[in-house]
Amino acid sequence: MFTIDKAAQIFPDTRTADAVPAITARYKLLSAEDQLALIWFAYLEMGRTITVAAPGAARMAIAQPTLDEITGMSFSEQSRVMCDLAGKVDAPISKRYAFWSINVKLGFWYELGELMRQGKVAPIPDGYKLSSNANAVLESVKKVEQGQQISILRNFVVDMGFDPDNDDSAIVSEPIVDPTPSEAREKVFIPGVLNQTVLDYMELLNSNDFDALIKLFLSDGALQPPFQRPIVGTDAILKFFKRDCQNLKLIPKGGYGEPTDGGFNQIKVTGQVQTPWFGGEVGMNVAWRFLLDENDKIYFVAIDLLASPAELLKLGGS
Repeated sequence: MFTIDKAAQIFPDTRTADAVPAITARYKLLSAEDQLALIWFAYLEMGRTITVAAPGAARMAIAQPTLDEITGMSFSEQSRVMCDLAGKVDAPISKRYAFWSINVKLGFWYELGELMRQGKVAPIPDGYKLSSNANAVLESVKKVEQGQQISILRNFVVDMGFDPDNDDSAIVSEPIVDPTPSEAREKVFIPGVLNQTVLDYMELLNSNDFDALIKLFLSDGALQPPFQRPIVGTDAILKFFKRDCQNLKLIPKGGYGEPTDGGFNQIKVTGQVQTPWFGGEVGMNVAWRFLLDENDKIYFVAIDLLASPAELLKLGGS
């Protein structure tokens, strides 16, 4: 019988982008000042090759009062707030920030960058140079592909703020978007994969139809996002979909399946995921590893960030 731990071992030869957690770990060892400077330098560097999309008004309604509060401060006070965020200091804005969803956090830093350009938020001091350690991290960020840079930038900002209890249940998200009407949904075709559950998973996620999507899972099923622990149970998975997966675009390229123990089937699909934060030219190369029971219900699905574009081509031979 499968356990979640055993399920996570299907398709063990999938090569993941281990540079992402490695660079993130090195970033976390930097001082708060260096972390902030690195975010701004990385933001400017990525801006040359990756188009960051302006956040929607509904999403930013949550962060806007805090942005307004920051713009009303002196430059020294603004710098203190940002250092508090990076240093996870117990301060009012740090507490507020800790309970925003990742999309709201990304929007917050996007807007801070724009306000900095406009001269309304304290800029990086003229002539400021990164420490040797921070510069080494930045150089590492530059060397990975764009899809991995997206994940790294996300990791830089996700754990900032002060949350002593790590209370995930209190996360505040942007409003849930309505599902795409049935007649407007794009049908998904995956070369090598005919399983309807896998096809439905892709189509429903692309359509923001999370209530229908969660019905594909067993009640004790699990979903494992890249470099994270599995999220177990349909209530927790649905919360994750609604909070972190709105307006994603999944672009499967191909896949294959094979039977395994106890009537289960395992299916691997490779392709790209585009996020609403970056232009349609940039996608993250990913693999989806599905484990389905005899009734084609999802017991486990892992989403892996792939090591290289070449991994997309390693379908039956991985």
